[in-house]
Amino acid sequence: MTEPDDAMTGEPDDTAKPAGVAAESEPVLAKAVPAEAEPVEAEPVPAEAEPATAESGPVPAEPEDVAAGSDAAASEGRRRRISAAGAMIALLVGLLAFALVVQVRSSAGDSQLETARQDDLVRILSDLNAREQRLRSQIATLEQTRGQLASGAQGREAALAEARRRADELGILAGTLAARGEGLRIRLVPGSQPIHAATILEAVQELRGAGAEAMQISGPTSGAARIVASTYFVDGGESVVVDGRTLTGPYTITVIGPATTMRTALTIPGGVADAVGRDGGNVVVDEPGIVTVDALHPGKELQYARPVS
Repeated sequence: MTEPDDAMTGEPDDTAKPAGVAAESEPVLAKAVPAEAEPVEAEPVPAEAEPATAESGPVPAEPEDVAAGSDAAASEGRRRRISAAGAMIALLVGLLAFALVVQVRSSAGDSQLETARQDDLVRILSDLNAREQRLRSQIATLEQTRGQLASGAQGREAALAEARRRADELGILAGTLAARGEGLRIRLVPGSQPIHAATILEAVQELRGAGAEAMQISGPTSGAARIVASTYFVDGGESVVVDGRTLTGPYTITVIGPATTMRTALTIPGGVADAVGRDGGNVVVDEPGIVTVDALHPGKELQYARPVS
C-alpha cells in the first residue's frame, strides 16, 4: 500500500511553509496599503448649496448678506452724521477764535493805559482837555457864522467877512502873515549837554497839542525862523538846523495861544522841562501877556494848482 498523502494526514507540508509565511505577512500589507492609496471620498453637497435652476426660481438672499448690507448702510449713515458734526464743531471753534481775537484787540488800548505811568496819564488828560476846549470853541464859532449867513440881508456882508477871516487864519497858519496875541516866550537853556533837535520838536508838538496857533524860534545871534507844518529840525553838533537856518542855544520860542494851558503842557512831569533837565539844562517860561510872531515863512509858488472860479 502506498503511504497516505500529507494533506490526508494533516501534517504540515514542508513545501507549503513559504506560502504560510506569505499568508502571515498579508495582513500587514493589507493594513499599510489603505493608509497610502485609499481615495478620499468627497463629502456630499448640501441641498442648500446646489445651484439654482430656472425651474426652482431665484435663490433668496442669505441672512449674512442682509446683515452685511444693513451694517454697511448703518456705517454710511454714521459717517455722514460724524461729518456733519465735525463741520459744525469746526464752525463753532472758528467763531470762538474770532471772538477771542476781537476781545484781545479791543482790550489792548485799555491795557496800555493801565500800565502807563502817572506822569503819562496826566499828560494825556491835559491834551484831551485842551483839545475839547478848542473843539467846543470851534463849534460855537461855526454855529454863529451859520446864523449870520442865513440872516437874509446881512448874509452877503457876513459871507465876505467870513471869507476875509478865513484867509487871515490860513495866512497865519501857513506863516505868510505876522500875528499878535496872547502867548508865551519860552527859553531852552542848554546845560552840560546841548539841546537836541528831538527835544525842540517835542516842545513844538506839546505846544501845538495845547492850542498854539503861531510860533517862531530864534537864537541869540541869529534871526527867527517861523515854525509851520513843513518845518524840520536837524542836529548840527552844538547847533540845530531849522528849515536850513542854523541856530545856536539858548533857543527862544515865541508862541501865540492859551498861555495857561501851554505852560501846563511844558511843565508836567515827564514833559519837555524834565527832558531838558536830565541833560543839565533848564526851561524858562515867561508870560508877558501879548507877544508878536513876525517871522515869515516864504510862500511856495504854485506850479500846477489853480483856484476854481
